[in-house]
Amino acid sequence: MKDQQFVIGVDYGTLSGRAVVVRVSDGQELASAAFDYPNAVMDEKLNFSGELLPPDWALQDAHDYVEVLKNAVPEAVKLSGIDPTQVIGIATDFTACTMVPVIEDGTPVSQVPEYKDRPHAYVKLWKHHAAQPQADRINETARAMNEYWLPRYGGQISSEWELAKGLQLLEEDPEIYSHMYRFVEAADWIIWQLSGNYIRNACTAGYKGNLQDGKYPSEQFFAALNPDFASFAKKIDHEIGQLGDKAGTLTAQAASWTGLPEGIAVAVGNVDAHVTAPAAKATKPGQMVAIMGTSTCHVMNGDKLAEVPGMCGVVDGGIVSGYFGYEAGQSGVGDIFAWYVNNQVPGRYFEEADKLGKSIHEHLTDLSAEQNVGEHGLVALDWHSGNRSVLVDHELSGVLLGATLTTKAEDGYRALLESTAFGTRKIVETFRDSGIPVTEFIVAGGLLKNKFLMQLYSDVTRLPLSVINSEQGPALGSAIHAAVAAGAYSSVLDASEAMGSVTPALYKPNEERATAYDLLYAEYELLHDYFGRGTNDVMKRLKSLRRQAASAK
Repeated sequence: MKDQQFVIGVDYGTLSGRAVVVRVSDGQELASAAFDYPNAVMDEKLNFSGELLPPDWALQDAHDYVEVLKNAVPEAVKLSGIDPTQVIGIATDFTACTMVPVIEDGTPVSQVPEYKDRPHAYVKLWKHHAAQPQADRINETARAMNEYWLPRYGGQISSEWELAKGLQLLEEDPEIYSHMYRFVEAADWIIWQLSGNYIRNACTAGYKGNLQDGKYPSEQFFAALNPDFASFAKKIDHEIGQLGDKAGTLTAQAASWTGLPEGIAVAVGNVDAHVTAPAAKATKPGQMVAIMGTSTCHVMNGDKLAEVPGMCGVVDGGIVSGYFGYEAGQSGVGDIFAWYVNNQVPGRYFEEADKLGKSIHEHLTDLSAEQNVGEHGLVALDWHSGNRSVLVDHELSGVLLGATLTTKAEDGYRALLESTAFGTRKIVETFRDSGIPVTEFIVAGGLLKNKFLMQLYSDVTRLPLSVINSEQGPALGSAIHAAVAAGAYSSVLDASEAMGSVTPALYKPNEERATAYDLLYAEYELLHDYFGRGTNDVMKRLKSLRRQAASAK
């Protein structure tokens, strides 16, 4: 029976959404289709009005998310060749923390005519970092009030999360804040559009909304930040749905968008990183999954509750039921490589790549792979988009140290590849030192195609590196949850065993290279603490000067 049943997983990324058709019996992916968001990321200006945005903003238009359902889902079903009546469920995953301010019926505030020209009415994407001043105050106040939940987030929360973004909205546009009925994670908003039901998923509520032991921070705490913020919990509080549960069934309207049968199961929302763990069969303690793309999110199950400095959070059942789900991350990875090739690489390298039939990234990787470890004479910090873990500070910025007049483009490129591996090693070691050992490193996401980078990560971390077999890990993970919500499997663990797929220990550390990388990592650590732990706050001073200069225009 299961071999004639199918589910749809929809992965909402930073720039596009992708739908995948998956067979319930074994997880085979029959077809996929993607749709680029028409408004992409608004980080320089608001598309509706042309208004220039301040530094560190990143907005989106929620209307684009519905367009994914209207375009990618029916296209994927068409390409798969299945009969749509064979689809028994649909599930989605989203970047997080991505917040949608809505009115009572779920309409985004940005779609209210009188607010279309107001930046704060729009979706604040996960990489909206303009709430760092608010995050700093939240952390300072939480420490002063000895809030019990703070250590469960590594000792401080991020500007990316719900509290900081909500406080920024209140203080910079109180009219929008007052008009907003709910501040909703996009992961839950899209499920609301599919099923007609608003259900908060346990994952984002715990990791991004600071829900611990069944409650949010107190009204007294919110009031200490700003008296008008006292009622913030009411704007984020709602019924919690567990991962793999059914949020509802597909509405007639959503059925018309997608071409799927009305009434099929719609799973509770989830996050792109966390939903990937079952797709990679990484559901046991010690298996750290890194979803490597524009950024990297590290997730892992543990069988005990521990406080890990700089982690993004620990949530009971945050990945799968029965374990504590841990999260950490790096705010910039693929984004850093893209910035480098778009801004720092001479044109002749692009011409050479074209002649060789390679992408510029492939060409630079191949050139840098010819070097011995340390031959470029460089070390870099991977903070071009701030530091998510373990410093949790988005006022930090990138460093490339050791450049000379003989430094070549491939040297800098390799140093940046290495810097992201060093950032991951810092996370792994911090977990280990906190009593949560990492025994296996599993990679999903677009960057796993770079074999040199994968071997580099194995060498730097000194861990065996396994690789998910699906190129659409989050979408497959969502499909697994759809199968559970539809009743085809009794649990996410059972569905993971049947539908997930991974190649274990595809890369193993090379001792000679690992020893050489130890020397570079030691230099990385020195820079990490010098710039990141208060010895020299030059990065923050420079960002302050930048804001002053921008505001003076």
